[in-house]
Amino acid sequence: MAGKLDAFHQFRSRMNEKLLNKGNLQLKRFFNLDSQVYTSGALSSQTKELMGLVASAVLRCDDCITYHLLRCAEEGVTDEEFFETFNVILVVGGSITIPHLRRAVETLEEIREKAVRGEKATKGNGQREKRTKKK
Repeated sequence: MAGKLDAFHQFRSRMNEKLLNKGNLQLKRFFNLDSQVYTSGALSSQTKELMGLVASAVLRCDDCITYHLLRCAEEGVTDEEFFETFNVILVVGGSITIPHLRRAVETLEEIREKAVRGEKATKGNGQREKRTKKK
């Protein structure tokens, strides 16, 4: 499992850069919208990231699941909150989500192991910045 997060970050950053450098206005607008929608408002960023995690798992997008696990961890989601969210994923998405939940737990373990070693699980460009409520 070692290096899974590093490989994820490297690939995501490299491909996002290629996508955004093509100059497609609609693509850039979507990336901007994706960044802005997770800003705290009536719902906290943490709640929105958990919602993103559920949607990603139900849609069975492993890259999206990894991304939202990282963002949720940055937002301070506890293991208890993660596993309660995994219950929601299973109920909403059904048994087809179980393989994705297994990989999510493996990824969460790597995130937590990095934290214990004092390493950040997120790095590189291609990640959304931590959001704050706009005034």
